[in-house]
Amino acid sequence: MFSQEDGEYAVKIARKAIEAAVKDEKIPDIELPEKFDKKMGAFVTINKHPSEELRGCIGYPEPTYPLKDAIIQGAQSATRDPRFSPLSEDELESVIVEVSLLTPPENVEFEVPADLPQKIICGKHGLIAAKGPRRGLLLPQVAVDQGWDEEQFLDHTCRKAGLNPKEWKKGDCQIEIFEGVIFKEEEPYGEVVKRDIDDN
Repeated sequence: MFSQEDGEYAVKIARKAIEAAVKDEKIPDIELPEKFDKKMGAFVTINKHPSEELRGCIGYPEPTYPLKDAIIQGAQSATRDPRFSPLSEDELESVIVEVSLLTPPENVEFEVPADLPQKIICGKHGLIAAKGPRRGLLLPQVAVDQGWDEEQFLDHTCRKAGLNPKEWKKGDCQIEIFEGVIFKEEEPYGEVVKRDIDDN
């Protein structure tokens, strides 16, 4: 779906957008392949280096914006993730940028809630849990990074939505899955690599 070159473009856009947001500058023009004009979901994650500690993560799961815009908006918003203090210019040399390019979310059909864990693959799927106005999302790499199994992944996604962790067992909670292709810097401003999370 996305080549190594596409991933390099995606991370480059995100890095430029982050720099522009932190320095309060305009984003320089970058010539991009046509697929970046297609509407697609994307998340931008900023991690501290080398600890990989989360520093910010914002994005759009639905294909609402052209991919270029989803990356730029996600990147700039991630510098002001409300869970953390705003990213400073001094930190630019000590963080790495990761971009997750997402497939459209699909509703998970099930006969009984107990079937749900069998319909999810940790390392492949990201999850969205929704009930009423509450909605929570976790990217595919989160379950792998945390060492969760499928039930734990469902629990934590419900918690992210502000629901009881076992809400999915009641059967009235909507669960959606999506997949992601993830590209990240190996070090600040370094080489961009594709992350194969299902091999972790």
